[in-house]
Amino acid sequence: MRKKVKIFKFAIFFIFCFLVPALYAQAGEVVRVAIIQDAQSLSLKVKGFYEVVDPKDNKVLYRGKDLLTTVTVYKNGILLGKMVSRLDKLLVRAEDPYAVMINGRKFRGGITLAKKDNLHLLVVNSIELEDYIKGILYHEASHYWPLEALKAQAIASRSYAVYQKQASSSRDFDLTSDVYSQVYGGRTSERYRTNIAVDETKGMLLMYQGKILPAYFHATCAGHTEDANRLWNINIAPLKGVVCNFCQESPHFFWHVVLSLEEIEKKLKGTNYAMNNIEGIIVVDRDQSNRIINLKLFNKDKSKKIPAKDFRSLIGADIIRSTNFQLDIAGKDVVIEGKGWGHGVGLCQWGAYFMAKNGSTYQDILAYYYPGSVVNSQ
Repeated sequence: MRKKVKIFKFAIFFIFCFLVPALYAQAGEVVRVAIIQDAQSLSLKVKGFYEVVDPKDNKVLYRGKDLLTTVTVYKNGILLGKMVSRLDKLLVRAEDPYAVMINGRKFRGGITLAKKDNLHLLVVNSIELEDYIKGILYHEASHYWPLEALKAQAIASRSYAVYQKQASSSRDFDLTSDVYSQVYGGRTSERYRTNIAVDETKGMLLMYQGKILPAYFHATCAGHTEDANRLWNINIAPLKGVVCNFCQESPHFFWHVVLSLEEIEKKLKGTNYAMNNIEGIIVVDRDQSNRIINLKLFNKDKSKKIPAKDFRSLIGADIIRSTNFQLDIAGKDVVIEGKGWGHGVGLCQWGAYFMAKNGSTYQDILAYYYPGSVVNSQ
């Protein structure tokens, strides 16, 4: 009996010391995604074997099996289950790649818990690039869409992620999990058809003049994609903008909203564009895609110019869906009639949908929306 106990203990020791670390190893390029940026606490669940590591030197601090706990921070460190750590960062790794859950969502890869100066938590998922694309594609395009459109989106999203990684080496993360980067939901967001699109384009990236293309994309351009130089000072041929006649049947082609002048004043309060008693808003100029470049706010005493992209950001990108709009003042309200959804740069997702539906390949779609770019494999 003692012999069997010794054999069992040796087996457990072998699993923890040799098999588990091997399973934790990442096979390909890894991106760091901020899945939570400012939380007082979170729910962490791990099914099966896991370990908690000091990410600075990869020293294992704790090993265990099955975990369900609330993670919080205190002035000296992080509280995680039975652990009271005096470190500002902890890395949680699980044997089973599907075993880690944060606030009820499954995530592949490692989870870094970081204490912020305000005693809140930053949570970063270090995930293999291909698995990351699988976790976003469902949110960026319906899994029921034509496969060629999904492939085009997968390549654009992969290129965008690698570009952002190259630009963020000094930060704690490469990408966020929201609309300001790419919406990422982890393993929970994976679907069969979107995973096929990722697998069939594995490693494919958009390149321009030997460099990774910042492959921006948006929902609906409404007739003409935008010049990236207008928004981010990126002046390259593939992102100068093209005519698009493919997205006319997009559900986001037209939109409208009514805002009170008082609402707009509140949104602009505390910014360089703050103004009381706004009486009117007029369009100053437009670009080749018909998007507004600048607006002018005025009252009886003064006026202020505001870039349309800043106006959209401050009012809310889901309220002002694009900068291609007309507006009228009706009493104390502003009636806005607009076209398209998103910043307008790069791939028009609904345009890609209709192109694929009409028989275009992912190569056709990418060549159209990013003219001059090429698709290379890593």
